[in-house]
Amino acid sequence: MKLNKYLLFLQSFIRSPKNVGSVIPSSRFLATKMVKQAPWNEIKAVAELGSGTGAITRFISAQVSEPTKVLLFEMNENMRNNLQTEYPDFSCHPNAAQLVEAMKQENIHQLDCIFSGLPFFNFDRELRDTLVEQIYKALKPGGLFIAFQYSLQMKKPLSEKFIIEKIDLVPFNIPPAFVYVCRKKETI
Repeated sequence: MKLNKYLLFLQSFIRSPKNVGSVIPSSRFLATKMVKQAPWNEIKAVAELGSGTGAITRFISAQVSEPTKVLLFEMNENMRNNLQTEYPDFSCHPNAAQLVEAMKQENIHQLDCIFSGLPFFNFDRELRDTLVEQIYKALKPGGLFIAFQYSLQMKKPLSEKFIIEKIDLVPFNIPPAFVYVCRKKETI
Protein backbone atom coordinates (compact mmCIF):
# COMPACT_ATOMS: atom_id res chain seq x y z
CA MET A 1 0.00 0.00 0.00
CA LYS A 2 1.29 3.45 -0.87
CA LEU A 3 2.61 5.81 1.81
CA ASN A 4 -0.02 8.46 1.05
CA LYS A 5 -2.78 5.94 1.87
CA TYR A 6 -1.17 5.22 5.23
CA LEU A 7 -0.92 8.93 5.93
CA LEU A 8 -4.55 9.51 4.90
CA PHE A 9 -5.63 6.68 7.18
CA LEU A 10 -3.56 8.01 10.10
CA GLN A 11 -4.93 11.51 9.58
CA SER A 12 -8.47 10.13 9.62
CA PHE A 13 -7.73 8.19 12.82
CA ILE A 14 -6.36 11.31 14.53
CA ARG A 15 -9.48 13.29 13.58
CA SER A 16 -11.97 10.59 14.60
CA PRO A 17 -10.46 7.58 16.41
CA LYS A 18 -13.86 6.15 17.42
CA ASN A 19 -14.99 5.99 13.79
CA VAL A 20 -11.73 4.63 12.38
CA GLY A 21 -10.75 2.18 15.12
CA SER A 22 -7.08 1.63 14.19
CA VAL A 23 -3.97 3.68 13.48
CA ILE A 24 -3.12 1.81 10.27
CA PRO A 25 -5.16 0.03 7.57
CA SER A 26 -5.94 -3.67 7.71
CA SER A 27 -3.14 -6.05 6.81
CA ARG A 28 -3.14 -8.25 3.72
CA PHE A 29 -3.38 -11.23 6.09
CA LEU A 30 -6.64 -9.92 7.52
CA ALA A 31 -8.02 -8.97 4.10
CA THR A 32 -7.16 -12.40 2.67
CA LYS A 33 -8.73 -14.22 5.64
CA MET A 34 -11.95 -12.25 5.21
CA VAL A 35 -12.31 -12.39 1.44
CA LYS A 36 -11.56 -16.11 1.11
CA GLN A 37 -14.66 -16.87 3.25
CA ALA A 38 -17.05 -15.87 0.45
CA PRO A 39 -18.33 -18.25 -2.26
CA TRP A 40 -17.36 -15.89 -5.11
CA ASN A 41 -18.87 -18.04 -7.86
CA GLU A 42 -22.32 -17.44 -6.29
CA ILE A 43 -22.02 -13.73 -5.46
CA LYS A 44 -23.99 -11.25 -7.54
CA ALA A 45 -24.10 -8.33 -5.10
CA VAL A 46 -21.75 -7.47 -2.24
CA ALA A 47 -21.10 -4.53 0.08
CA GLU A 48 -18.12 -3.42 2.12
CA LEU A 49 -18.76 -1.23 5.15
CA GLY A 50 -15.92 1.02 6.30
CA SER A 51 -13.84 0.65 3.14
CA GLY A 52 -11.21 3.16 4.29
CA THR A 53 -8.22 3.24 1.96
CA GLY A 54 -9.26 0.04 0.18
CA ALA A 55 -7.12 -2.49 2.07
CA ILE A 56 -9.92 -5.09 1.82
CA THR A 57 -11.53 -3.58 -1.29
CA ARG A 58 -8.57 -4.52 -3.47
CA PHE A 59 -8.94 -8.17 -2.47
CA ILE A 60 -12.69 -8.00 -3.17
CA SER A 61 -11.94 -6.41 -6.54
CA ALA A 62 -9.65 -9.31 -7.45
CA GLN A 63 -12.50 -11.78 -6.83
CA VAL A 64 -15.58 -10.17 -8.37
CA SER A 65 -16.66 -10.91 -11.92
CA GLU A 66 -18.03 -8.37 -14.41
CA PRO A 67 -21.75 -8.51 -13.53
CA THR A 68 -21.21 -8.46 -9.74
CA LYS A 69 -22.48 -5.26 -8.13
CA VAL A 70 -20.26 -3.84 -5.39
CA LEU A 71 -21.29 -1.15 -2.90
CA LEU A 72 -18.60 0.58 -0.84
CA PHE A 73 -19.38 2.63 2.27
CA GLU A 74 -16.92 5.13 3.68
CA MET A 75 -17.73 8.21 5.78
CA ASN A 76 -14.43 10.01 5.21
CA GLU A 77 -14.88 12.11 2.07
CA ASN A 78 -11.20 11.99 1.02
CA MET A 79 -11.05 8.22 1.36
CA ARG A 80 -14.39 7.84 -0.44
CA ASN A 81 -13.16 10.02 -3.33
CA ASN A 82 -10.00 7.90 -3.59
CA LEU A 83 -12.11 4.73 -3.66
CA GLN A 84 -14.31 6.15 -6.43
CA THR A 85 -11.22 6.97 -8.49
CA GLU A 86 -9.54 3.62 -7.89
CA TYR A 87 -12.71 1.50 -8.30
CA PRO A 88 -14.89 3.33 -10.85
CA ASP A 89 -17.12 0.26 -11.40
CA PHE A 90 -18.11 0.15 -7.73
CA SER A 91 -20.65 2.55 -6.24
CA CYS A 92 -19.51 4.54 -3.19
CA HIS A 93 -21.76 5.80 -0.42
CA PRO A 94 -21.08 7.84 2.74
CA ASN A 95 -23.25 6.16 5.37
CA ALA A 96 -23.48 2.45 6.14
CA ALA A 97 -26.45 3.18 8.43
CA GLN A 98 -28.38 3.84 5.18
CA LEU A 99 -27.35 0.58 3.52
CA VAL A 100 -30.86 -0.50 2.51
CA GLU A 101 -31.63 2.91 0.99
CA ALA A 102 -28.36 2.83 -1.00
CA MET A 103 -29.31 -0.63 -2.30
CA LYS A 104 -32.65 0.75 -3.54
CA GLN A 105 -30.82 3.56 -5.35
CA GLU A 106 -28.62 0.97 -7.06
CA ASN A 107 -31.60 -1.31 -7.83
CA ILE A 108 -30.24 -4.13 -5.65
CA HIS A 109 -32.85 -6.19 -3.82
CA GLN A 110 -30.60 -8.32 -1.61
CA LEU A 111 -26.90 -8.77 -0.98
CA ASP A 112 -25.18 -12.13 -1.03
CA CYS A 113 -22.38 -11.00 1.27
CA ILE A 114 -21.37 -8.01 3.37
CA PHE A 115 -17.83 -7.33 4.54
CA SER A 116 -17.21 -4.92 7.38
CA GLY A 117 -14.26 -3.17 8.90
CA LEU A 118 -16.44 -0.93 11.06
CA PRO A 119 -15.37 -0.71 14.72
CA PHE A 120 -18.87 -1.59 15.99
CA PHE A 121 -18.07 -1.50 19.67
CA ASN A 122 -16.74 2.07 19.41
CA PHE A 123 -20.19 3.27 18.32
CA ASP A 124 -23.03 4.17 20.62
CA ARG A 125 -25.60 1.42 21.09
CA GLU A 126 -28.24 3.07 18.89
CA LEU A 127 -25.90 3.33 15.89
CA ARG A 128 -24.57 -0.18 16.47
CA ASP A 129 -28.14 -1.57 16.57
CA THR A 130 -29.08 0.39 13.44
CA LEU A 131 -26.07 -0.98 11.56
CA VAL A 132 -26.78 -4.58 12.59
CA GLU A 133 -30.45 -4.18 11.58
CA GLN A 134 -29.48 -2.69 8.19
CA ILE A 135 -27.06 -5.56 7.57
CA TYR A 136 -29.72 -8.11 8.49
CA LYS A 137 -32.33 -6.50 6.19
CA ALA A 138 -29.86 -6.17 3.31
CA LEU A 139 -28.72 -9.80 3.22
CA LYS A 140 -30.53 -12.53 1.35
CA PRO A 141 -31.71 -15.51 3.43
CA GLY A 142 -28.57 -17.39 4.43
CA GLY A 143 -26.36 -14.50 3.22
CA LEU A 144 -22.92 -13.98 4.77
CA PHE A 145 -21.77 -11.19 7.03
CA ILE A 146 -17.99 -11.21 7.40
CA ALA A 147 -16.53 -8.67 9.79
CA PHE A 148 -13.40 -8.07 11.74
CA GLN A 149 -13.26 -6.70 15.26
CA TYR A 150 -10.46 -6.19 17.75
CA SER A 151 -12.36 -7.96 20.53
CA LEU A 152 -15.08 -10.57 21.05
CA GLN A 153 -17.56 -8.02 22.44
CA MET A 154 -19.80 -8.23 19.35
CA LYS A 155 -20.32 -11.97 19.66
CA LYS A 156 -23.54 -11.70 21.69
CA PRO A 157 -25.16 -8.83 19.71
CA LEU A 158 -24.40 -10.54 16.40
CA SER A 159 -25.68 -13.93 17.59
CA GLU A 160 -29.16 -12.43 18.00
CA LYS A 161 -29.62 -12.06 14.22
CA PHE A 162 -26.89 -14.27 12.77
CA ILE A 163 -25.52 -17.76 13.13
CA ILE A 164 -21.86 -17.27 13.94
CA GLU A 165 -20.21 -20.03 11.94
CA LYS A 166 -16.71 -19.27 13.16
CA ILE A 167 -14.43 -16.66 14.63
CA ASP A 168 -10.79 -16.72 13.56
CA LEU A 169 -7.92 -14.80 15.13
CA VAL A 170 -5.61 -13.01 12.69
CA PRO A 171 -2.44 -12.35 14.71
CA PHE A 172 -0.57 -10.73 11.79
CA ASN A 173 -2.56 -7.52 11.91
CA ILE A 174 -1.98 -4.41 14.01
CA PRO A 175 -3.72 -4.79 16.35
CA PRO A 176 -4.53 -8.52 16.06
CA ALA A 177 -8.12 -8.97 14.92
CA PHE A 178 -10.95 -11.48 15.04
CA VAL A 179 -12.76 -12.37 11.81
CA TYR A 180 -16.42 -13.18 12.40
CA VAL A 181 -18.08 -15.32 9.73
CA CYS A 182 -21.85 -15.05 10.23
CA ARG A 183 -24.83 -16.35 8.29
CA LYS A 184 -28.19 -14.61 8.35
CA LYS A 185 -30.75 -16.50 10.41
CA GLU A 186 -33.81 -17.44 8.41
CA THR A 187 -36.17 -16.29 11.16
CA ILE A 188 -35.59 -14.47 14.39
